[in-house]
Amino acid sequence: MVEHLQRYGVISSKKVAEVMETVDRALFVPDGNPPYLDSPMGIGYNATISAPHMHATCFQLLEENLQPGMRALDVGSGTGYLTACFALMVGPQGRTVGVEHIPELVASSIQNIEKVQLHHYGRLGWPEAAPYDAIHVGAAAPEIPPALIEQLKPGGRMVIPVGNIFQDLKVVDKNSDGSISVRSETSVRYVPLTSRDAQLRNE
Repeated sequence: MVEHLQRYGVISSKKVAEVMETVDRALFVPDGNPPYLDSPMGIGYNATISAPHMHATCFQLLEENLQPGMRALDVGSGTGYLTACFALMVGPQGRTVGVEHIPELVASSIQNIEKVQLHHYGRLGWPEAAPYDAIHVGAAAPEIPPALIEQLKPGGRMVIPVGNIFQDLKVVDKNSDGSISVRSETSVRYVPLTSRDAQLRNE
């Protein structure tokens, strides 16, 4: 899987490749699914695990903000795959927090990974461990949530899909003076960032 992504130019970072090879995606997809196929997969509860190329893209965009000792937040952590990758990047002196509002997914992801802190919580981050050097959001918001910008450290970066029908992967940098820079990286298609009840109703 990683070699395929390197061959097609999705992964250029040696460190990202190394970590994605270390964290076996097969542990994070439901049994019976082809784990290394470059495609999103349903994980139940109207949620998906992103395709490997999307995980790799977001991972590389955040690489500089995932140095040893830094703090990372993964909103909509699902089965915990990317959260585990972040934890390996920041190391034992760093801190990685995964946030997922479907308790059943939290339970399964805790079985998948032991090192990462996973919380059954909403869509607005985990302020108790803020500020974060890196924030990844795994579902599309209609706009960038101010609560997540607030939890971003000056010098930090957030990668978040934004939009309803048409979505862009936004790269949000908080400058040292607290001002915000936003750019679009690519067009994407993610499930919406919703409340738990709306997600379970498939709204």
